Amino acid sequence: QVQLVESGGGLLQAGGSLRLSCAASGRTFRSYAMGWFRQAPGAEREFVAAISRSGGVTYYADSVKGRFTISRDNAKNTVYLQMDSLKPEDTAVYYCAATTRLANTVGPAYDYWGQGTQVTVSS
Repeated sequence: QVQLVESGGGLLQAGGSLRLSCAASGRTFRSYAMGWFRQAPGAEREFVAAISRSGGVTYYADSVKGRFTISRDNAKNTVYLQMDSLKPEDTAVYYCAATTRLANTVGPAYDYWGQGTQVTVSS
């Protein structure tokens, strides 16, 4: 089992950058593929980015491709989401998630979820 704690959210203006972190408990972090999802008010949760166990494979939603970068540091049990050129439509609660399956874009495939961190982008 793994516990996930996100941090790094905040309020900023459009065009700015933010880096989210997700710290995982336990000594088996490298056994999990990791993903980032987000949920805006009144909207369904959507996939943002995912990364394989080794970090060698990444996936991105079309809406963030070229602006967001997912990475991980297995020595620190942490996954990151670097968000650049932020837009008001990126406003959401961002969640990290862990799966024992291969990295993928499907929310229900993830076994563990963090509590989320709010990102608000003003125009």
